[in-house]
Amino acid sequence: MSEADDPARFIRENTALDRPPLVPEIALYLATEVTPIWQATENTLSQGAVPPPFWAFAWAGGQALARYLLDHSELVRGRTLFDFASGSGLVAVAAAMAGAERVTAADIDRFARAAIALNAAENGVAIAVRTDDPTAAAPAAADIVTAGDICYERAMAEQAFAWLRRCAACGSLVLLGDPGRTYLPQQGVVERARYLVPTSRELEGRESRDTVVYQVLPE
Repeated sequence: MSEADDPARFIRENTALDRPPLVPEIALYLATEVTPIWQATENTLSQGAVPPPFWAFAWAGGQALARYLLDHSELVRGRTLFDFASGSGLVAVAAAMAGAERVTAADIDRFARAAIALNAAENGVAIAVRTDDPTAAAPAAADIVTAGDICYERAMAEQAFAWLRRCAACGSLVLLGDPGRTYLPQQGVVERARYLVPTSRELEGRESRDTVVYQVLPE
């Protein structure tokens, strides 16, 4: 079986267990450097259509959201949570560790879904995984909806933000973690918390990013 056919094997062979600096309570399978994982993905891509490995990094917005959930477990405990574009599953893991009754992580990348399963198991939590694009469906039926680092590309940001606002209109508490990405909406959000997230020059071009947890308002 090739790595393209076995995402879990690819993840284990091309990452290492590490702890994001803002949320050291959580262990994740992460890339130790940017270039090798991207090269490994490109090599595997030629065998089996592998998308860029966004799941292999603990992005600043996700770290801020995870920290916020762990520090405000009263918001999460006993409630349901839906994590959009979950990537590594960092936010979903944090929600489960904070006491959420049920956590669902959504990502269309099968390698991300494998990473979510591995990371959930590593941290001893249960996370359901959704494979379709939620923005093409009805708002998530969850008490809390989270999304981190989704504003780096215009089309995705606009489509996702419209869906998040629909979730808020249906009564969900919608939280967005963002470190000032280009396509962050300027309206429809209210700041709830701010963190200085350690990062790397290789990944973000700087050693830290000022990152905000926003509440997304209804349409």
